[in-house]
This record gives sequence, structure tokens and C-alpha cells, in this order.
Amino acid sequence: MSFSGFSDKALRFLLENRMNNSKQWYDSHKDEYKKYVYNPFVELVNELAPAVLQIDSQIITVPSKIISRVRRDTRFTKDKTLYRDNVWIVFLRDKSRMSTSPCFWFEINQTGSSYGVGYYHATPQTMAAMRKLIIERHPSFLSALKCYESQDEFIIGGDMFKRSKAPDQPENIKKWIDRKNIYFENVQNNFSLAFSKELPDVLKRGFLKLKPIYDFFILTN
Repeated sequence: MSFSGFSDKALRFLLENRMNNSKQWYDSHKDEYKKYVYNPFVELVNELAPAVLQIDSQIITVPSKIISRVRRDTRFTKDKTLYRDNVWIVFLRDKSRMSTSPCFWFEINQTGSSYGVGYYHATPQTMAAMRKLIIERHPSFLSALKCYESQDEFIIGGDMFKRSKAPDQPENIKKWIDRKNIYFENVQNNFSLAFSKELPDVLKRGFLKLKPIYDFFILTN
């Protein structure tokens, strides 16, 4: 089946599942999860896969490996809530390094959706390597910079250092250098995109537009 859009039923299931916070409740409503959440994500991944592989043939596109789990890992957190009320996909090369590898993502949550490219949590070593290439004006960075500055769909994000790592650099360069983590995202504070059957086409165009930035990230990873 082709992707036809998410619905408020997906959001309702995710919220109720989180509020009930019960494996018994989840197990008794698992068919709703499959119908309204998981299966539409599978359809979305399958439609995006050819474009993503055009960007990087090493990216994982198997749905079961890149769709987030609805159950949270509570082993290392004080928050023992069993289930989350958001779901996402991440296209990346190495699932074992999910939090520290560059990826493309799409997420739907209770307030809207987001998509883009970047790191969930880049390592200090990755960011140091990136800063070196930026200061050297590596051709891949110049392509990434041109990509970012020639569009208005995505905004740069990531926590900043209090003191600049390169105070002599131009302001537009410091936006990249002075970050502890880095990503480029488009945030939708409504559900018009997520509920639309046009979502795959929007994501394809967006991901392809971000390819020069992804290529730069891969150099430093």
C-alpha cells in the first residue's frame, strides 16, 4: 500500500498508551498500534527509500530497524514511564551508533512534526573534526554552507558554547563552529503535513536539498 497520511487516531493511540502506562493495555490495543502507527511508518519508509539511497547507498532502509520503538528504555533514567507519545524514523548507516551518527529523520509528536538532518548527540571528537574542516574551508564545508544559506526551509540548531571556539571567524561561520551539537530542522507546529499524503514528496525534496550538509557530516564521522 502507498502512504496516505497519518491520522489523529495515531496520536490518540500514542497518548492513551502513554497515559495508561501499562503493558496489559498496550497488548490489548496492539492492533491499533499496527494499523494507525507502525504500518503507515512502514509505508512512509518504503516510499522514501529510493531517494535516501540516492543520497547514500549505505544508509539503512529496513523499516523494522529504523522506526522507533513505542516502549521506552527506562534502565538508565529516573523517568519510568513505559511508553512514549511520539514516533520517529532515522535514516543512517550504523544503527549501533544511532545517537552519534549523522542521520535524516522524521518525527511525529503531540504538537506536530519535524524533519531534517544532523546528530542526536555528536561526540566532542566529531565536533572538533568538523571545526577543523570549517576553519580550513574544506570544499565539502563550503558546499554545505552554500546549501544552508541558499534556502529557508531548515534552521540550524544545537546547544552553543558560552565562549566562541573561534572568535575571529565571521558570524555565519561561528553559527557552525560554536555548537556542542548540530542539526538542521524544519518544525511543523500543526499536523497539516503529517496528515497529508504529500508527506513523502515533501521529505524527499527536503532530504535531497540537505545532501551537501549530510555529505559534510559524513566526512567528520
